[in-house]
Amino acid sequence: MMYYYSVAKDRMNQIKIKRSTFIAHLHYAETIVEAKKYISQISAEYKTANHNCWAYRVGDQGGTLHASDAGEPSGTAGQPMLNALIKSHMTNIVAVVTRYFGGVKLGVRGLINAYGQAVNSTIELSPLKKLVKLAYYKISCGYDLADHLKYLIEQLNAEVINIDYTVDVTIILSIEERFKHKLERYLIELEKAGKLKLSAL
Repeated sequence: MMYYYSVAKDRMNQIKIKRSTFIAHLHYAETIVEAKKYISQISAEYKTANHNCWAYRVGDQGGTLHASDAGEPSGTAGQPMLNALIKSHMTNIVAVVTRYFGGVKLGVRGLINAYGQAVNSTIELSPLKKLVKLAYYKISCGYDLADHLKYLIEQLNAEVINIDYTVDVTIILSIEERFKHKLERYLIELEKAGKLKLSAL
């Protein structure tokens, strides 16, 4: 299964190419509306710039995507930006690159490279956030079963978030949705046998 990524928080990076300044912003957005709102926000913030080009990709698998050259020659800005997002397997992401023209024309190939580089350099600032859907469970059991359950949880690709040792042992765990069914079946069997109490969070 392919994983998709986004940013945990907003990112900004600036590069200079032949006297033109390119300022790239990346922002987490789950919908087209959120993406367009951020594009409008950055465009208003940098309203004196020559161009505010953008690209976004949203949806669980990045199925909804769009890009704009915002006045640059066709295909020289928005698409290279979008290509950078796709190459890094990103979704729920919007990129805006602001350009202040420095007086030296870059040409078609130069523009394509510049806008792509602006987004790529911002992506590479720090590791991306893996986008996964998690299921959460709360388990209450006796001390005699706790160690076995912790081992089982690790073997089934789940993660123990918290353990409380009181009269019983309470375990809070998370697991990727795609892995949960096998774990659920096993825990439900133990619950039917009266060995634990299980609830989804």
